[in-house]
Amino acid sequence: MKKEDLEKIAEEVGLEAGNFKEADIPWHKKLLLKISPRLFFKMESKEIGIDSSKIDLADKLFGDAKRIDIRPLSGGSRGFIIFLDNKFSLWFFQEGDHSVYDGFEMGEYENGEVTVFDDLKQ
Repeated sequence: MKKEDLEKIAEEVGLEAGNFKEADIPWHKKLLLKISPRLFFKMESKEIGIDSSKIDLADKLFGDAKRIDIRPLSGGSRGFIIFLDNKFSLWFFQEGDHSVYDGFEMGEYENGEVTVFDDLKQ
């Protein structure tokens, strides 16, 4: 993930550089976020119990993709598929009140529909 992307995320959650007064974050963490956003998020992930290597794995998987599509499952199944670069798919199925990863497939896939979420109920 690029520094600009991480800074954008920080800004979206109210941690924009230069305006940390509203956020209840120690000064040393604010400084780290300004200097090295990636290191800040990796350290924060450990603090909240997330394996920080997942950040690198997710960044590698999705950051290198030129195209990401998502489609709901068909045939009455509840779940969705994420397609990366029309060649790799990640499958997720509903299990109770959440989704679980079910596996991956490889092949040639058509482009997805960018309006897939337009008609979702809130």
